[in-house]
Amino acid sequence: MTEDATSARSGSRAALGLFIVGLGTLTAPLDSSVNIAFPAITRAFGVPLEDMQWVVICYVLIYSSLTLVFGKMGDLVGHRRIFGIGLFVSAIAFAFCGAADTFVELLLARALQGVGSALVISCGPALATMLFAESFRARALGIYTMAFGLGGVIGPSLGGLLIAEWGWSAVFWFRVPLAAVTLMLLFLLPRAQPGAGSRSFDIAGAALLVVGLSTFLLAINQARHVGAGEPVVPVLLGLAAVGCFAGFFWQQRRSPEPILHPKWFRNAAFTVVNVTNVMVNMVGFAVMFLVPFYLDRMTDLSLVTAGAVLAMSPAGMVLAGPTGGWLLDRIAAPRLAFVGAVLVGVGLLAIGQWGTTTLIVVMVAGLATVGIGFGFFQVAYMEIVAATLPLRERGVAGSLAMVTRTIGVVSGATGLALAFTGFTPVGAGTTGADFLAPFATTLTAAGALLLVFLAVTLLRPRIWFAASWRSSDSSR
Repeated sequence: MTEDATSARSGSRAALGLFIVGLGTLTAPLDSSVNIAFPAITRAFGVPLEDMQWVVICYVLIYSSLTLVFGKMGDLVGHRRIFGIGLFVSAIAFAFCGAADTFVELLLARALQGVGSALVISCGPALATMLFAESFRARALGIYTMAFGLGGVIGPSLGGLLIAEWGWSAVFWFRVPLAAVTLMLLFLLPRAQPGAGSRSFDIAGAALLVVGLSTFLLAINQARHVGAGEPVVPVLLGLAAVGCFAGFFWQQRRSPEPILHPKWFRNAAFTVVNVTNVMVNMVGFAVMFLVPFYLDRMTDLSLVTAGAVLAMSPAGMVLAGPTGGWLLDRIAAPRLAFVGAVLVGVGLLAIGQWGTTTLIVVMVAGLATVGIGFGFFQVAYMEIVAATLPLRERGVAGSLAMVTRTIGVVSGATGLALAFTGFTPVGAGTTGADFLAPFATTLTAAGALLLVFLAVTLLRPRIWFAASWRSSDSSR
């Protein structure tokens, strides 16, 4: 067999492996199909609308607090093993969710689903990049990022069809075969990376991180109760900051095998890029949070058309994922990340200008700009994290990207709700100008906040425009 033939065969196996990793990863972003099932779930279990937040909280708190821990475990025992366990746990959790007879059972199953998603997401980026030579890392991350955009595009529309035909439980049941099929194909992926299984696991650090992240995110979620004088938020923040995060970083400095070594954050550029990921996801959540209400209350679009318009944002991310990976072969990752973040801010400002007679093409342009910006930023950001941390910590690198993203989304869900409420005059209605004014102000403020933040970071332009970025290798 010639060298070219051998290379082509290796490339084909890597492409097949990337497809398998993307297929398994898709089980997580397809959770966007659950949102459209909320009305049916409230009717099925007879619970008030406000209780539906726990369907989200039970899932998000679990997977976000465990992702870094499982990423480190993947670095130690093998990414394929952790990914496979995650698919198995996810399949069981989807079945339990679909078969739940009570609301409490559904919440417990959602918590188990969070464990499964954390296992899958923590090692997905590492598996995607390990399939290829490091010179193809950016392109692999670009294609991997596309899976999240596809979940956002497919989830809501598919969920609507499934619910109409089989009821709310179908949004869980349809992912059981997806996880099972991927699990059966895992034998085609590499078994373990070099050095896996030869290092110890920091149990104390893992426990502190899990408690710290979960309490911190819960405190953010409950921030809306601060004005009512309830002490739960200060207590949770105190527990997270003093009792857990401080203890976690102290433990990481003394651990022979830290989960996330604090030394990486001594690099100001690396710290700023991670904070920017939180900011981009925090303000960008405005699209999925408020735009659906605008389409419902301010337009006469059909449900199908409105769904197609809303899908333009994740569709832009699907397009920008592989394109961003290709661009990273030509421009430095921080520069592409900066361009992506600026596009998100500009897109939000454009959406903030929508009125009562805005044309569909204008809506599509604004949403697509945000989606493309998201795609460019996410690919570049994941490349930066992968290039900064050593190859032996590729699971931690991918997990860090997911954790900062989740912190941004949870912060956005709370902050945007508070902002929208604050911009709404007392006694105002929910339609017409009473809705449009706070909608426009909130979206404009979100875009402006991101752009102002980026402008402040330009006080140190090397963060984004340095000639090169440190590359990772197995020796570091």
